[in-house]
Amino acid sequence: MDFLINLAEGFIGMFEAGGETFTGLVTGIIPLLIVLITAVNALIKFVGEERVNRFAQKCTKYFILRYTIFPFMAVFFLTNPMCYTFGRFLPERQKPAFYDSTVSFVHPVTGLFPHANAAELFVYTGVSAGITELGLSLGPLAMRFLLVGIAVMLLRGIVTELITGYMIKNNKKKKVQPEAEAS
Repeated sequence: MDFLINLAEGFIGMFEAGGETFTGLVTGIIPLLIVLITAVNALIKFVGEERVNRFAQKCTKYFILRYTIFPFMAVFFLTNPMCYTFGRFLPERQKPAFYDSTVSFVHPVTGLFPHANAAELFVYTGVSAGITELGLSLGPLAMRFLLVGIAVMLLRGIVTELITGYMIKNNKKKKVQPEAEAS
């Protein structure tokens, strides 16, 4: 009998936990994202979409800037998860690489700029706990996290852009070949 009661309570408890998570999203991250989206869109309208696009084009003209400075600005100013919306300023073929480089940077940035990804700060604090316990400064660790993060986002951006270009090229070839065979 106790087994069935525990099973029933566990079953309902699972849905209660889901409801609490949903309530947390509705009262936490969703309003934050709506306000951030509204503020960013208002800022873009205030500054002028043409100016913002020109600035974004200058920041993304070269791959080294496209996968270092641009994602850094996105993560720093818009934080995670809003930072991915900066991809709207890129051509479609570069969006996957921008996303890949940006998503790889949301953890390393927390050492120096915890506001950028406060929800994942536990990763950095978990790693830094050992350094703190030894009585060492966290500054060098935070700088190393940031520098390695920049190197990783550059590498991932370049590799993903190359893979995306290869896939686009192959997709175009596949679309052309059946028509050539039919004639």
